[in-house]
Amino acid sequence: MNQRLQAPLSQLHESDAFARRHIGPSTPDEAHMLRAMGLASRQALIEAVVPGNIVRQTPMDLPPAATEQDALQELKTIASRNRVFKSFIGQGYYGTHTPGVIQRNILENPAWYTAYTPYQAEISQGRLEALLNFQTLVCDLTAMPVANASMLDEATAAAEAMALARRSAGARSDVFVVHPDVHPQTLEVLRTRAEPMGWCVATPSDHATFLTALAQPHFGALVQYPSSTGAIYDWREAAAQSHAHQALLIAATDLLALTLLPPPGEWGADIVVGNSQRLGMPMGAGGPHAAFMACQDSLKRSLPGRLVGVSIDAQGAPALRLALQTREQHIRREKATSNICTAQVLPAVMASMYAVYHGPNGLRDIAQRIAQLTAALAQGLENLGFALRHSTAFDTVTVHAPDSALNIATRALLAGVNLRKVSESELGISLDETSTTADVALLLRLFGAEQPPVIDAATPPRIPAGLQRRSHFLTHPVFHSHHSETAMLRYIRSLSDKDLALDRCMIPLGSCTMKLNATSEMIPITWPEFAHIHPFAPADQQQGYAQLDQQLRDWLCTITGYADVSLQPNAGSQGEYAGLLAIRAWHASRGQAQRTICLIPSSAHGTNPASAQMCGMQVVVVACDAQGNIDMADLQAKCKAHSDKLACIMITYPSTHGVFEDAVRPLCELVHQHGGRVYVDGANMNALVGLAAPGAFGGDVSHLNLHKTFCIPHGGGGPGVGPVCVAQDLVPFLPGHAAAGKPAVVGAVSAAPYGNAAVLPISWMYIRMMGASGLRHATETAILNANYIRVRLQDAYPTLYAGPGGFVAHECILDLRPLKESSGITAEDVAKRLIDYGFHAPTLSFPVPGTLMVEPTESEPLEELDRFIDAMLAIRTEIQRIQDGDWPREDNPLKNAPHTAAQLLQDAWSHPYSRTEAAGHKQLAAKYWPPVARIDNVHGDRNLVCTCPPIEAYLS
Repeated sequence: MNQRLQAPLSQLHESDAFARRHIGPSTPDEAHMLRAMGLASRQALIEAVVPGNIVRQTPMDLPPAATEQDALQELKTIASRNRVFKSFIGQGYYGTHTPGVIQRNILENPAWYTAYTPYQAEISQGRLEALLNFQTLVCDLTAMPVANASMLDEATAAAEAMALARRSAGARSDVFVVHPDVHPQTLEVLRTRAEPMGWCVATPSDHATFLTALAQPHFGALVQYPSSTGAIYDWREAAAQSHAHQALLIAATDLLALTLLPPPGEWGADIVVGNSQRLGMPMGAGGPHAAFMACQDSLKRSLPGRLVGVSIDAQGAPALRLALQTREQHIRREKATSNICTAQVLPAVMASMYAVYHGPNGLRDIAQRIAQLTAALAQGLENLGFALRHSTAFDTVTVHAPDSALNIATRALLAGVNLRKVSESELGISLDETSTTADVALLLRLFGAEQPPVIDAATPPRIPAGLQRRSHFLTHPVFHSHHSETAMLRYIRSLSDKDLALDRCMIPLGSCTMKLNATSEMIPITWPEFAHIHPFAPADQQQGYAQLDQQLRDWLCTITGYADVSLQPNAGSQGEYAGLLAIRAWHASRGQAQRTICLIPSSAHGTNPASAQMCGMQVVVVACDAQGNIDMADLQAKCKAHSDKLACIMITYPSTHGVFEDAVRPLCELVHQHGGRVYVDGANMNALVGLAAPGAFGGDVSHLNLHKTFCIPHGGGGPGVGPVCVAQDLVPFLPGHAAAGKPAVVGAVSAAPYGNAAVLPISWMYIRMMGASGLRHATETAILNANYIRVRLQDAYPTLYAGPGGFVAHECILDLRPLKESSGITAEDVAKRLIDYGFHAPTLSFPVPGTLMVEPTESEPLEELDRFIDAMLAIRTEIQRIQDGDWPREDNPLKNAPHTAAQLLQDAWSHPYSRTEAAGHKQLAAKYWPPVARIDNVHGDRNLVCTCPPIEAYLS
């Protein structure tokens, strides 16, 4: 029996109950840990770690902590202010049916939503297989050879495609031509992205002038297929014209429509983007949804985002891993082609499983039914005397109603129906998987049908004969084998069993903050009042979201010390980008547009310089000293040298080296003296909440990672939310959203006004249940846990950087570099060996090559911390045996790690260590067995395979 049990919950103050469940160590555990450090109290630790000149002087102005039940009831009241209408708005967002087996076993399953990005491939084979299925789905439906493992949303995917075209096309032009009938939110994000780069987004007034514009020099063009208002165009001529000018043609498309329409790869598109939302993911007021990008083979090495590839493991067995451009922003920095760090893995997994569950025939049947209902609606409207903008249609019709559009739209609202207001005289109607013949009848009555209309659900679709798909898709057996719920359930379980997620063990990744994602925080995301709201529904239908947005922004302001926050950025990288855009726009508003120099320490996250170059800024690197701190002398010299052009400095605090730097206040003052602004990267906010506020100690802008500090789960690598927080004078330069009636100086950075709105209730619940004291306690415990690991491991693995007294912040960097010379063992070998002991590895070789960065978070109990420490010490003993010559440098448990069960069950065993020693974990009944041995990354890149191969037997 554990003698350090925490006090019974019944003895705690009711409002503290959730905090005690969120925070791992009990009070006796904490005392034990402090004794190991020679400290008397947690307060003594904080005083030793956090510089006194940044400690916040006032407590956070937050409501008192609520119990789980009370917080859920309060949020339910807020959710009830949203009004769930039947939305026929379309514009890239549609009603859908999420199969129950997918909702319960993926979206609501911690085995899937608590997993980390699959950089550690051996323990990520399940989600990598699901993502390979997603890539195969996209490649098959678009007829493109390569697709990535998801993008943030369709609009930002189009912006990334524009950038890909600019750096890949042979044309020398700076003009990007956009068809007038793309989704409005996509056009707005394109304009936001193009302006800092000096690119011209040309928007011809109609289809004919668009084709004329393609006869002029341009580097790329974007078309919507089908168009935003419903037309199905033959784009072969447009592709030919672009290619004649050495430009690239980008198609923004709809995966469901492509089951019926010729895929873009068959008519000349170079890049294809879109959104998989309608494949089983609720609208959620705009996200999260998995967008995608596919491209021609010649562009694959410039493809942004993550790419899953097939390789082999050390035993020659097939194995999956991330390929090519993985995390290239950390390598290429300001020369990176994209700043994308977060994807939309969990929604991508759901979309792939939706396709697996329905199969090609099921998807085609769903699309055919939508197309037939749309044709019946179009015929009914024409019978009523209305003219339609287009004669073709898949799921959308645009109706001319010059004298009655407003009245019809008003009648629709009274009937609980949302139509799209395309113009003052036109209304748009988009049908979807959830549409019925009764819906079509209701729509026709809204347009004036006096008798209950008879709807022929088998009306032939309005897709021209020459624009009907003839080619096969989804021919691999995975899309033909799991159509019963039993088979689907077992397939999902078989994949999750291959993975290590937070539901099994600690994920001690430095800088990634893999903390508890409490069940009570997750419950609200599937409430209909949050899940089934269209992002462009009228504002009076989104009052719940508006209240949630305002409260969460207010709370984040008091936590960070800033004046205002935008929740629109749907990833940390997007928050960085939005923050730098705000700084850039502020300088321009003061007539100082020449300020384009961005100072960035050499230790910074790779997304920082990548984001800066995307804003048209020039990166100047600031050196760090031997202790890992920013070199203040070098900073002073750089500020002086670039004083008239200095835009900002980007710092991470605590530093990327896991240390609270004493000079942060003087640093901010120095940059301000030279006219620059201070960007404080919020990646390490988990060490600040309740202790210090960036906006109070000199920061002007920060982004936060709600998927780190504020408990939105990582979901295998996404979704994320990256709010941008700013000082008072920068508030006018927060992102706007003209498509939602909220134009601003800086346009939209995401497709939806609230970004990934559907996951915002998670952070709301976390803050509401923790309260100010609970949040501060969590921060202090994160620092306590990190320092406990540091002190327990310091004799075996020295900490590379530390502050005064040898203390670290919420993470520590273990220096393994000396071991390589004496034993041949690398940090990667230790990371792989940890798998045998049942752990996800810490962050490998970042920010310093040859090191491991460990962050335990506040949620891990002492028992798990000790288990990790014991594993690390056992591995150090194994390294000693190599140093002593007991085991050869090239044949030992670390070099051969991880070990699969199949390896240990082989008849022959030729290694100098035993099978028991190979297993690592002593409690075999509880052991995680990796499904593959160490993966050969070089083989995978040299023999790039990024889709499931087609099986001829499944062609029909």
